[in-house]
Amino acid sequence: MPDSVKGNQICTLVIFGATGDLTHRKLIPALYHLKLEGLLSEKVQIIGFARQNKSDLEFRAGLKSAHKEVSRTLYDESFWQVFDKQISYHQSNFDDLDGYKSLESKIQAYEKGNGLPSNRLYYIASSPSFFGTILDFLKQSGANSSSDGGWRRVIIEKPFGTDYDSACRLNKVVAGSFEEADTYRIDHYLGKETAQNIMVLRFANAIYESLWNNRYIEQIQITVAEDLGMESGRGAYYDQAGALKDMVQNHLLQLLTLVAMESPVDLSADAVRDEKVKVLRSLQRLDTIEKVKKNTVRAQYVDGCVKGEPVPAYINEDRVPKDSKTETYVALRLFVDNWRWKGVPFYLRVGKRMTKKSAQISIFFKQVPQVLFNENQKLEENVLMIKMQPDEGVAMKLMSKVPGSSFELNPVNMNFDYETTFAKQSAEAYERLLLDTMSGDATLFIRKDEVEEAWKFVDDLAAIWKDESKAVDLATYEAGSWGPKEADDLAGKMKHKWLEI
Repeated sequence: MPDSVKGNQICTLVIFGATGDLTHRKLIPALYHLKLEGLLSEKVQIIGFARQNKSDLEFRAGLKSAHKEVSRTLYDESFWQVFDKQISYHQSNFDDLDGYKSLESKIQAYEKGNGLPSNRLYYIASSPSFFGTILDFLKQSGANSSSDGGWRRVIIEKPFGTDYDSACRLNKVVAGSFEEADTYRIDHYLGKETAQNIMVLRFANAIYESLWNNRYIEQIQITVAEDLGMESGRGAYYDQAGALKDMVQNHLLQLLTLVAMESPVDLSADAVRDEKVKVLRSLQRLDTIEKVKKNTVRAQYVDGCVKGEPVPAYINEDRVPKDSKTETYVALRLFVDNWRWKGVPFYLRVGKRMTKKSAQISIFFKQVPQVLFNENQKLEENVLMIKMQPDEGVAMKLMSKVPGSSFELNPVNMNFDYETTFAKQSAEAYERLLLDTMSGDATLFIRKDEVEEAWKFVDDLAAIWKDESKAVDLATYEAGSWGPKEADDLAGKMKHKWLEI
């Protein structure tokens, strides 16, 4: 066993909904790369649990085909043949108690035959409608507990509920089957290398931590842009959720908490998450029509071009109603009401069918006085850019003198990217998150109260948007653009503008 593999990481990983896209395109490639880097023991067995009737060979063949398409490294047939020996398939309906019992018998026989610890990691990657069912049947079958000292943990994918009430109900179901310490609510954005580096950037560098407050920071922007539309038949799900619930409630608010949180007392999971919850509780609520109209924009894309190819309007996408009023774009101006951030606007924007795929956090520092320089020399603010996709890294925009005899100023970027600096590709988010779960480290996962506080905030806004009597307009934007004019106007109210990415 490689030295980098810890004994307590040896477990049986059961993936519920194993024939789905997430397993094929994210989970299995992540496990493959952990194995490739010596971080996954050969004693870890991976069992796919799903309703389709498949043999082990058929299941592995489908995984192999998908892996060839999406792997971040060159496909290695000989290594795959070693890796896929750890993979098997278990066919059962999610509400069939006998299927869970026979699964448990199979796992126990494997463990006893190989002298392995009785550790289980259950990954619920099914449709959200089955979350409660799977948790309940894990409990009914006794698979959620151990009598011989092994651990039992569960990973639950987003969306965790559709509003505050449903999230609370699901939390009760989870609590009835697993301890909170053994529950891992996943948000893959928190597994990105740059997201993990936010705390290091802030708290390990005096130059930033001393300036990280409203005395020196003018505004903060968080952008998550996607160039995709409703591929893979996502229209039916997306039309029920919209950009607010699909992305803002989890990804964007999580990034906001990492940027705005106070220093934790230590780097333990609960210490970090305590500080993130405080940020969510400090957000000014958007709970009146006046606040919503002043601080939010919702929009939907119309016909346009992405990467030179014509694409249809949202209402002409597969499985989307022709009269849909669902937002595919959201822009928000938020305020964190605490001592550090009083008065600093946090601009959040997320959208489908935008110019390009990109995720970035931009910290705008206040400008220096103009007095030393000619009024014709335009001084631009310093901006710290934390780039999360497609390329991960950090850049700082500074003012510099242009070489030559004249005193001409120009903004320049100082760049750092992970791949160039460390001569290796950043690991995919799921690689880190799976490894952390096997190790019992919940720092990058979302706690019960985090979920509920985020839903409280989003529910206020969603209720007003949904109330037709309040008539909050749905703007439009051309597919392939950076969003609607109304979003530019939102930033312009405080004489700000969106950073060109």
